[in-house]
Amino acid sequence: METAFDFCVLLLLLEYSEKLEKMDINDANLDALANHLRQTLAPDVAIRKPAEHFLMSVETNTNYAILLLNLIARENVDLTVRVAGAITFKNFVKRNWKIEEDERDKIDLKDRNAVKQLIVNLMVKSPEVIQRQLSDAISVIGREDFPEKWPNLLGELVEKFGTGDLSVINGILQTAHSLFKRYRYEFKSDKLWKEIKFVLDNFAEPLTQLLIALMGLTKQYANDNNAQKVVYNSVLLVMKIFSSLNCQDLPEYFEDNMQVWMQTFENLLETNVPALQSATDEEAGVMEQIKSQICENIGMYAQKYDEEFYKYLPVFVKSVWNLLVSTSLQSKYDSLVSNAIKFLAIVADKDKNKEIFAESNTLSQICQNVIIPSMEFRESDEELFEDNPEEYIRRDIEGSDLDTRRRAACDLIRSLSRHFEQQMTTVFGQYVQVMLTKYAENPAQNWKNKDVAIYLVTSLAAKGQTQKQGITKTNQLVNVTDFYQSHVLCDLASDNISELPVLKADAIKYVMIFRNQLPPAVVKQTFPYLIKLVKSENPVVHTYAACAIEKILLVKQADNFAMVRSEDLATVAQDLLSNLFGALALPASKENDHVMKAIMRSLSTLQTAIVPFAGQLISQLTNILVLVARNPSKPHFNHYLFESLSLVVRYVCKQNPQAVSDFEVALFPIFQQILQQDVAEFIPYVFQIFALTLDFNPNGISEAYMSLFPFLLAPVLWDKQGNIHPLVRLLRSYISKGSQLIVQTGKLGAILGVFQKLIASKVNDHEGFLLIQSVVEHMSPEAIHPSITDVFRLLFQRLQSSKTVKFSKNLITFFCFYVIKFGAPAFIQVIASIQENMFAMVLDRIMIPDLQKISDPKDKKICAVGVTKILCEAPDTFSGAYRNYWGTLLQSLIGLFELPEESADVEDEHFAEIDESAGYQAAYSHLAFSGKDESDILKGQIPDVKLYLAASLHSLSIANPGEVGTVIATIARPAQDYLTKYLQVANIQLV
Repeated sequence: METAFDFCVLLLLLEYSEKLEKMDINDANLDALANHLRQTLAPDVAIRKPAEHFLMSVETNTNYAILLLNLIARENVDLTVRVAGAITFKNFVKRNWKIEEDERDKIDLKDRNAVKQLIVNLMVKSPEVIQRQLSDAISVIGREDFPEKWPNLLGELVEKFGTGDLSVINGILQTAHSLFKRYRYEFKSDKLWKEIKFVLDNFAEPLTQLLIALMGLTKQYANDNNAQKVVYNSVLLVMKIFSSLNCQDLPEYFEDNMQVWMQTFENLLETNVPALQSATDEEAGVMEQIKSQICENIGMYAQKYDEEFYKYLPVFVKSVWNLLVSTSLQSKYDSLVSNAIKFLAIVADKDKNKEIFAESNTLSQICQNVIIPSMEFRESDEELFEDNPEEYIRRDIEGSDLDTRRRAACDLIRSLSRHFEQQMTTVFGQYVQVMLTKYAENPAQNWKNKDVAIYLVTSLAAKGQTQKQGITKTNQLVNVTDFYQSHVLCDLASDNISELPVLKADAIKYVMIFRNQLPPAVVKQTFPYLIKLVKSENPVVHTYAACAIEKILLVKQADNFAMVRSEDLATVAQDLLSNLFGALALPASKENDHVMKAIMRSLSTLQTAIVPFAGQLISQLTNILVLVARNPSKPHFNHYLFESLSLVVRYVCKQNPQAVSDFEVALFPIFQQILQQDVAEFIPYVFQIFALTLDFNPNGISEAYMSLFPFLLAPVLWDKQGNIHPLVRLLRSYISKGSQLIVQTGKLGAILGVFQKLIASKVNDHEGFLLIQSVVEHMSPEAIHPSITDVFRLLFQRLQSSKTVKFSKNLITFFCFYVIKFGAPAFIQVIASIQENMFAMVLDRIMIPDLQKISDPKDKKICAVGVTKILCEAPDTFSGAYRNYWGTLLQSLIGLFELPEESADVEDEHFAEIDESAGYQAAYSHLAFSGKDESDILKGQIPDVKLYLAASLHSLSIANPGEVGTVIATIARPAQDYLTKYLQVANIQLV
């Protein structure tokens, strides 16, 4: 890497973005805004990207939000532009409405108030496609401002119920649903309950009255199909709102009016309106959606409020059963059937309801009429498998939010098995045998029977399951290994990898979910088969194979080591990597998350065994990176791609540091392009890999790296939360590799400026401590001395203005780190130079009361050694101005030793589960495999901190005969006893 980076264009762009002027509300600006929105819809990236960047750059200007709302309200503007404006407004609100701690408010207060005044009326008057976007925006604003800063919102919504205009009422209900649905998943808290109570006091009764009125309208408009559709759409939204308002606790109002709601639910479950049925087999009609939501609602009541709901249970069990046996297999009924089965599963799971299902005839009927029909591989499933494999995979092995019939049937089997395991195993085992026999008669024609049989066996065997571990607990009456040997292995081992792909996928999935129950030898036996199946051109089969490989590589044995180790994998590495990259070359899997994750985990397992393939690997990975950088659309895929790059760099350079220059030549031109084109999703990753290559660079900081340095300090770069950890990680690498060069070029001041910004933030102060700790560790005393007093002063200012437990713990750890590096007298001198008697306050208010809060094992060791040095190597502490604190500080240190230890067994990074939250988030961009190898400032010199304290006290007692024991006698008895043990183990007596 010989040429310096050219970041002038990007720096100018960043500076320009801060110099945009206020936007007035006038026709010219409205027309200009419409034009930019129109350009964001352009297929040409050269037109679309600049428009998107411009809108992002001006979104925090005064009047921007109001300008958008005015444009959305203009009926003479093209609808597509108005919709684009509504989406842009919603995303603007999502990004900026919440005021992040320590950050300035990005929206002017007048704009905030104006938005809240305009948005409800605009929403109800807009076309439905815009209504939905604005409704979502209201829910985001409501999450932050309602009810404290927006108390009139609910009254404004309820008031519009009285208009009688169903399109307006639908808009209001949609908004209420968007606003309240977060109650379904938020943690309980006093604040949340106060908000829900406020909503119930103002909304529960109007909602109930509206439901009664709507049910009346269903009769009034019985012969008007269009009106029926609008009315029942409103009913559907009421059903959803009911769920949100009842999910945290049973509200008194709904308990008092339960008869009204339950009677309505019962009537609706038995209502059929042929005109509302959808014309397709895939899309659920509004009536089916209502019934599905009712099943979800009564399931919630059966699970959470079973005593109050118990008297309604028999009639609903009957209604739901009738619904299930009369509903066809068309996919448009999937959600309805799934929620109906889930209701039965909830009922069956309760001990007091088990008599309902006790008869063997009942279990047989459930199996025949509900379970098996729900598990059948239908024509629609086959179409999904072939035509939309990504969606099939998402539903089947990723556990998507979309409930499936099969998953609900599995839940019902699990619930029934709690009470009737023996009977269930017998009854269902008979059906399994019948289906396997039928399959054996004509495999090519009857393969669907085996598919159902495998699902039934899996459901019967699985008593506990997690996404990370697969099956964790099994039904001992089902021998999963025998079934594998008899019915699964044949599909895995078949030479024809294209034959019966659904059964291939089933077999792979069986191994994947029972990977911890099958004997290790059996699981290892599957590996060559899985590698071969990665070559399948069927997207589901090769994806499942890749997923199974990745999961198996995470399996631990009893010794806590991986079941498949580097030496095991090295023998098949060529085929494994070749087949995985080959799968990515197939049109349907160009950005396949599971395949890239399998590549990442394979590289992590192989470690230095990847060196022979390094050139091929880096070429393939960079080719993929160039393609995805043009339009990043798959966050998980891209994350695993960068993790894989990190692994190749790390293990190759670990064995041969000189190879880092080859990686720089291959990677840096691409990285430069990513930075210059401001591919925001990738920039945090780029910084982390820059740091990794710099860590391994044997030549320190070259000219090219130094040309990048000013760009890293640009303030606008630090305004993005997702950049902060990667930037700190990179700056720490600069400091560790070239501290002298940083000082010589006058860049230390800029780094301390970054430290000042970070340390002032409650969110990022820990990053500030990491940065300043690197400065202390790697810079010379002469370089640090002119600034260190200011550093300490900033720390004390932050402590005084906003003390937090996190800050206090980091501060004590940093103090002790400083003591270890420069000595206790130098530490005390720095603090004393700030203010007279300041060190006494540090001891009294920070170190003595908060020392025992340190819990991280590494930090505890640093603090133990640092405090020991303060006690035993600083004359002022033992016999000088601060002697009154010596005994209590010693007592706090012993308390730190004797607190329960946090587990020091940090999981091997290979087993780290990558955060799979959707989208690019601050935490999500952290690369697990590019982390900095933290240096140990103690360099293994002090294996036992308790013995180190004993030895240090002994040295202090030699210098002060008789005095140390006298002071120790004044501390609390338990602490004295612990200290006596330390001295005995060290075979030391105080003088």
